[in-house]
Amino acid sequence: MPSTSVATSARGTTDGGALTETDVQRRGPLGRLVEEHPRAADAALVAGVVALGLVTAVLGLATVEGSTGLGLFRPDEPVAQVVVTAWLAGAVLGAALLLARRSRPLVVTAALTALAVASLAAAGVLGVLGVCLACAVHAVAASRPPRTAWLTCGSVLVVVTVAMWWWQDIGLAEILLWSNSGVTPGSDPVRDLAEPPFSPGRRSASVSLLLALLLLGMATGSGARSRRLHAEDLAERYRAMARDRDQSAALARAAERTRIAREMHDVVAHSVSVMVALSDGAGAALDRAPDRSREALQELSRTGREALSDMQRVLGVLDPIDEGAQAPEGPAEPTVTDLATVVARFRAAGVPVTATGLDVPLPEDTSLRLAVVRVVQEALTNVLRHAPGTPDAQVEVRRGADAVEVEVRDAGGTRPGAGGGTGRGILGMRERAALLGGSVEAGPRADGGWAVRVVLPWGLREDTPVDLPEDEDDGGVP
Repeated sequence: MPSTSVATSARGTTDGGALTETDVQRRGPLGRLVEEHPRAADAALVAGVVALGLVTAVLGLATVEGSTGLGLFRPDEPVAQVVVTAWLAGAVLGAALLLARRSRPLVVTAALTALAVASLAAAGVLGVLGVCLACAVHAVAASRPPRTAWLTCGSVLVVVTVAMWWWQDIGLAEILLWSNSGVTPGSDPVRDLAEPPFSPGRRSASVSLLLALLLLGMATGSGARSRRLHAEDLAERYRAMARDRDQSAALARAAERTRIAREMHDVVAHSVSVMVALSDGAGAALDRAPDRSREALQELSRTGREALSDMQRVLGVLDPIDEGAQAPEGPAEPTVTDLATVVARFRAAGVPVTATGLDVPLPEDTSLRLAVVRVVQEALTNVLRHAPGTPDAQVEVRRGADAVEVEVRDAGGTRPGAGGGTGRGILGMRERAALLGGSVEAGPRADGGWAVRVVLPWGLREDTPVDLPEDEDDGGVP
C-alpha cells in the first residue's frame, strides 16, 4: 500500500510540479495537521505539558501531605508550598523551552537538564520535566545524526539520574505509596524523622520511568528522521530522473537538429550549387547554342523541383502529426538515389566527371545506398564550388567482400572557388559513415587537387558497437 501511494503521488506531481518530501511521506490526519500547522501543534504541546503539570502537582501535594502524616517531613516546614511551586514552575518553564525545540534542540535539551537539576536540588522533585526532556530528546533524534542523539540521551540520563539519586524526595514510588496514606492531615505523625529516609528502590522506580521516557523520545525521533530521510531520498531520485529525462530530451533535440541541419545542407548546398552552375551555363549558351541552353534550363527546373521535394520531406518530420492525418512515409532522404543520375546532373552543370563502378550492385541496405549517394553528391558539390574549371573529376565505386568504397578525386580548379566553406559537408559525410561503422579520408592530393575516400562496411552485425567521430577541423572544406 505505501508503494502504491508513493507511485500515485509521483504520477500526480509529474503533471503538476516537482515531487517533494511531503508528497512522498504517508501521513495520517494528525500528521498532516501537525505538518500544515506547526504553531498550533506547539501550542497544543505547551497546553498539554502545563495541564499535566497541574494534575501531577495535585498528586505531589497529596504525596507531601501523606508523607508528612507518616512523619517523613516535619509539619512546621513549608514542604508542600516549595514542592508545588517548583512543580508548577518546572511545568511552565519546561513548556516554554519546548517552543524552541525545532530550531535549537541541543540548547533546549541542555537548558531542560539544567532546570531539572535545579528543581531537584531546590525542592527534591522532578515534576513533568522528565516528559519535557523526552520531547527534547525526540527533537534531537529527529534532526541530528544517531551518534549525536544517543550521546545527548545518555548525558541527560546520567546527569538527571545522579541528581535524582542525590536530592529527590518525591518521585514515582512516593506518589504511588504515600499520596493516599490514610493519615489525616494535621494529626500527629506516625513517627518523627529528621529527614526522609533514603531508599534505592524508590529512586530506581523514578530512574526507570525517566529511562523509559527518554527511550520513547529516541525511538519516535529516530523513526521520524528515518522517514524524512527516506522521503528526501525518493524525492531526490525523482528529481535526478527528471534531470536525466530533460537532458536526454535535450540531447535528442540536439541530435535531431544536427540531422536536420545536415539534410538541409545536403539539399540546399548540392541543389543550389548545381542550379547556379546550370543557370550560368544556360545564360552563356543562350545565343550561340540555344538547344544546349534549353536542356540546361530543363535540368535546372528538374533540380529545383527535386530540391523542393527533398526540403518538404525534411521539414515534414518537424510538423506535429494531427489525429487522423497521415505521417509522411519514409525517411527524409533525397528523391534521386541513382548514382548515374547524380553524376549526369553534375556533368550538365559543367563538371567533367569520369565515373566507374556506377553499375556495381550495392547491398540491399537502404541506409548504405543513401549514404553512397550523399557522399558522391557532397564530393562533387565540393568540386563544383571549390575547384571550378577542373580538367578532370573522377568517381569510383567499388564493392568488396565486406565493404563498399567510394572515391572522388579532382585535379584542382583553374578559377577561384566559392570560398572556404563551413566544414559541414565533410563533417556530414563522417557522421553518415560513422553511423554505418565506416570511415572517411579527405584531403589534398600530392599532385594537386582534392580526394575523398569513404569506406562503408556492409557485413556488420546489428549489435556491433559504433564509435562516432570527434568534431575536427576539415581544412576549410564544407
